[in-house]
Amino acid sequence: MFENLSNLNFDFADYMSDLASHPWQIVTFVLDITIVIFLLVYFVKVAKKSRVWQLLKGIVLLIIITFLSNLFELRLLYFILTSFMSYGVIALLIIFQPELRRAIEQLGSSTFSKLFGIDKSLRDKTKEDIYKIVIAAEEMAKSKTGALIVFERDIKIQDIIETGIKLDAEISPQMLVNIFVPKTPLHDGAVVISNNKITAAACILPLADDKDIARELGTRHRAAIGISKESDAIAVVVSEETGKISIAKDGTLIADVKEDALKRILIKNLVTAKFGSEQRVSKISKMKEKWANRKAEKQNEKHKTNN
Repeated sequence: MFENLSNLNFDFADYMSDLASHPWQIVTFVLDITIVIFLLVYFVKVAKKSRVWQLLKGIVLLIIITFLSNLFELRLLYFILTSFMSYGVIALLIIFQPELRRAIEQLGSSTFSKLFGIDKSLRDKTKEDIYKIVIAAEEMAKSKTGALIVFERDIKIQDIIETGIKLDAEISPQMLVNIFVPKTPLHDGAVVISNNKITAAACILPLADDKDIARELGTRHRAAIGISKESDAIAVVVSEETGKISIAKDGTLIADVKEDALKRILIKNLVTAKFGSEQRVSKISKMKEKWANRKAEKQNEKHKTNN
């Protein structure tokens, strides 16, 4: 592994001289560096939110130990570590396949709207929809009506939606409460919220089978954890046994969430994470307004000149 590095014949002076003689290569060089930095930053950002981050720190430590064992000629240790690395990459790809798949799907589903802002009206509508869903959840918690509501985010869950009954209905507390009334046709399963609509009801979700999940958790809680592990969706669960509200995100269940905390978590993950902070939206709106005013002033000046 490390012997191969010594075989690389790279002359930095020749490389820079080649760049100077071919100006177009400077553009490709800058583009190359920019793409690599972007991918590294994106990978670190995604890894920090999952168990991959701890693994990465372990891999860096192993690489350092391997380098030192070669430097100080600890041949047995070096042989063991290099042998492990040869097969370790394949093993890691298999073990962390769900996390890697999620990261690639998120990269593929990223849109320019996240980088340059988005329509404020859609942001406000999403916030209003969250308030309606929180009202419905609190009503069902009081009556101990079991419920499971899934919010689709960047990763599309069309396969989950297709397992249920499509509604494409406007979000309202009355509609949600009515769906989960016991012994009604749609109460058994999950409601999926997508594109500010109740897209489908009675949807079947994958169940989490982790051994570290508490035994007292029911099917709804396991389903909520399952969908949050296989995608970036967020699930809200109302327990019919206790009436407590829980949230599943990134494979983790936050139990017994109160009304204010429920609003705060949903707004943070569904509004702020997607559209940016209110200050950012306000700043973009002011910039647009300033630009429009400047354009109008120029037109007025031109009109006066012509007259």
